Amino acid sequence: MTKHPTLKRSTLGTINIDPLQRGGILTPEARQALVEWGDGYSVCDFCPGKLEDIKKPPIHDFVYRDLPEFLGTDHARVTNGAREGIFAVMHALSKKGGSVVLDGNAHYTSFVAAERAGLDISLVPVSDRPEYRIDPEGYRDVLEEKSGEEVVLAVLTYPDGSYGNIVDAKKVSSICSEYDVPLLLNGAYSVGRMPVAAKDLGADFIVGSGHKSMAASGPVGVLGISEPYHDLLLRRSRYNKNKEIELLGCTARGATIMTLIASFPRVLERVAEWGREVEKARWFASEMERLGMIQMGDKPHNHDLIFFEAPILYEISKHAKKGRFFLYKELKKRNIHGIKSGLTKYFKLSTYGLPEDDLRYVLDAFDEIISTTR
Repeated sequence: MTKHPTLKRSTLGTINIDPLQRGGILTPEARQALVEWGDGYSVCDFCPGKLEDIKKPPIHDFVYRDLPEFLGTDHARVTNGAREGIFAVMHALSKKGGSVVLDGNAHYTSFVAAERAGLDISLVPVSDRPEYRIDPEGYRDVLEEKSGEEVVLAVLTYPDGSYGNIVDAKKVSSICSEYDVPLLLNGAYSVGRMPVAAKDLGADFIVGSGHKSMAASGPVGVLGISEPYHDLLLRRSRYNKNKEIELLGCTARGATIMTLIASFPRVLERVAEWGREVEKARWFASEMERLGMIQMGDKPHNHDLIFFEAPILYEISKHAKKGRFFLYKELKKRNIHGIKSGLTKYFKLSTYGLPEDDLRYVLDAFDEIISTTR
């Protein structure tokens, strides 16, 4: 008889500083929804033929009313992740010989989505260390170079998932508008953490990540669409009139969408607290630099995702008993999770939603590790 595998998660109860997880930690309401709706395609029991038309549970109101208002778009859909939203847009806009413009800090999924949609890729350059900045004027330079070619979309990663840099999206959208190129914001690390409205920023599309930034159990994402692209993005199948082609009919069909909805009221509240989150991130980064780390990216920093170069820890790793794995082991002993095993010279973390006492504990842990392992 096959034994049941051990699936206990050893990181539960730790101070979690993982950028992938900080914004996705479930609310108590979402944890309850996860249990209640975890059986297969649980919401399909209530479906009249289209996921968004389910009124009990209130998916209809969430998708047609709450989500567009939150995203600052005319229309919205729930997807199976930000990458699925990016691909849906690229695939709908794709043309033979078409191309897409990506920022140099774009997530790999934007590249993969473009490849899958059959689009060529042009990159807006990124500056050297330590800022790794994207200059909005770089979009103009690339679009000017591509003049006469079929550029179907520009993408801005807002912020990027490596350095947490936030580019002036209004400037980028203004430039793209001059060239009649629609703009998509990849808000995987912004939607659900900070105030962001596509209309205010001039974007035609926006995607977000429920499991990264909206306190939901993933994979789940959101997609916002402006009115001019409604018919194209949400066109329906000739063979199944209720099913939208780019979304393959239905997307999040169980616990993922229900945890997204369950956490939404708290997400609305915490977005309003974003200024405090930025203050905490800046304070934490400055304290880490006092210990010998070097913060990369924008200064002053404007996001909770922070990338550090840590030469002092890298030097320790050269003679530490566990080598380059020593930092992970030392943090684990102190009940801290989130920096990948084997990283010492460079690593990123997030301060999002953590109380100051926890952040001070993390700082003290780094201080102690440096002092005792040198």
